[in-house]
Order: sequence, then C-alpha cells, then structure tokens
Amino acid sequence: MTIQVQKSYAEGRGAGTLYLVATPIGNLEDMTFRAIRTLKEVELIAAEDTRQTRKLLTHFEVATRLVSYHEHNKQASGPELIRLLLEGRSIALVSDAGLPAISDPGYDLVRMAVEQDVPVVPIPGANAALSALIASSLPTDRFTFVGFLPREKKDQTKVLQGLQQTQGTLLFYESPHRVEKTLGRMAEVWGGGRRVCLARELTKRYEEFVRGTIEECLEHLSQYPPQGEYCIIAEGESAAAASAAGGAGAWWAQLSLGEHVEHYEAQGNERKEAMKLTAIDRGLSKRDVYNALIER
Repeated sequence: MTIQVQKSYAEGRGAGTLYLVATPIGNLEDMTFRAIRTLKEVELIAAEDTRQTRKLLTHFEVATRLVSYHEHNKQASGPELIRLLLEGRSIALVSDAGLPAISDPGYDLVRMAVEQDVPVVPIPGANAALSALIASSLPTDRFTFVGFLPREKKDQTKVLQGLQQTQGTLLFYESPHRVEKTLGRMAEVWGGGRRVCLARELTKRYEEFVRGTIEECLEHLSQYPPQGEYCIIAEGESAAAASAAGGAGAWWAQLSLGEHVEHYEAQGNERKEAMKLTAIDRGLSKRDVYNALIER
C-alpha cells in the first residue's frame, strides 16, 4: 500500500470534499454551529433517511439539496457521489443520528473517496456509544466498540466468545426488541455476574441508565419492558475477574507486579504498554505500577 497524506484544507485541489457531519442523537441542541454551517455551504447532502434528515434541515433552515444514500442503494448511489466529488462538488454525509460511518454504510463511501484521493473531513458531534461509556461508571481508559451483534444465535455466541477475554470495556448497540435476548446470551457465554450499564434514550426526555450485573439488569427489564434504543456498556474480562473475587480469581493473582509486567513484555509489548496493561488488570494507576517497580 502506498502511503497517502491528506491536507484537508489545501488550496488548488481539483476534487471536492466529503464532509462527515455528526447530527444529534436526540436533543437538537447538540447540533454544532460548524455542522449547521457545513450543511448550508456544501452543494449536496447525502442522507441515510431523507425524511428524517429533512426534519433536521427544516429546523435549522438548511435549504441544500438532499439525496438518499443507505445500505440498500449504496452500490448505485455511492459511485455517483464519488463522480460528483471528483468533479469538484462538496458533499456532506449524515446518518439518522450521531456520527456517520459508525454502524452504517457511510464507511463504504469513505473508503471509495479515499481510494480516489478525495479529502474526507470529519465534523465532530454527538455519539451514542461514547456518551453512554462516560456515564456508565465502567473503565474508560481502554474500550472496544462492537456495535450490533449478528442476528443468528450461533453467530452471536461466536462473537461473544471471541470477546470473552477482552480486557477493555465493551460497547454495544441494541434495539428494544432484542436487548433482553442479547443480555441473556451474554449471561450464557460470560456468566451473569459481569457488570453492565444499559443506557437508553440518550439526550432525550426519558434518558435512563441502569447499572448492575447482567442478571440484575435482566431482572430489571422483566419488570420494566424495554423502550427506546439501547447502548450496552459491559466491563472487560480483567475488570470482571477482579470484581468477582477482589482479584483473587484472576489469572495474574499469583504473579508479582514485576512478573505481571514481564508477562506482557513476553507477548511483544513495549515496557510502557506492559505497565499500562498491568495497571488495568489490577485496577491501579500506571504511576502506582511504575513506583512499585522502582522500589523493587
């Protein structure tokens, strides 16, 4: 692969620019000034659901032409949008809510644009997964975004088994119709004692966070039927092992701090990264690990 360097605001470029514009996930006040200005200045807006996006554009008095780009028409509309970009047109890509290209076909358009040396510029804003993470009370220093699990049970199980020993916090999206089944599958694969946070209706009037073990959250949902779109934030394997028995049942329980760091170095990690991983496992700060090694 040949290295590619993008200067987002270079002068004299022939191609237009593809802007990835974040939209509110519920509360319209989360729309940024820059996002509104960008939508007004581009020549075309490509939307996942034009009816939904039209409401947003009307609210902010944006009159830019709107076209459809979604999972079912991307094979036809994607190349056409790239053609317009190569002609010098500037296009904004939006999803129904949040950041485009996250769990939606925007990724394919971004990939095609980059292959054609079309500059791709992000216009940041609201994101459901990160908003749920920072309010979950679960560790935020290392995390993995998973998105939606597959629909088939065997495929769900396979994905969850692959994530079972992941050490960072795990971020999932789920619909109200499937959230109970998904939690049940997590309990089958991981056990019901792992801590999770269910975040729903983020930034809206009925925003709610339910924090507890998988079993406790399942019990809650049996009493209060799921409503609204969910983010499931689940603790990683190391935090789960530590919380299950104060760390006594963790794989590293019999290792000294130095041996713990050496374990990760033996896996090919630099010493700084090995110390960071050790700190995450043990629920310590990196400085605590560093000081302990210096004293030793």
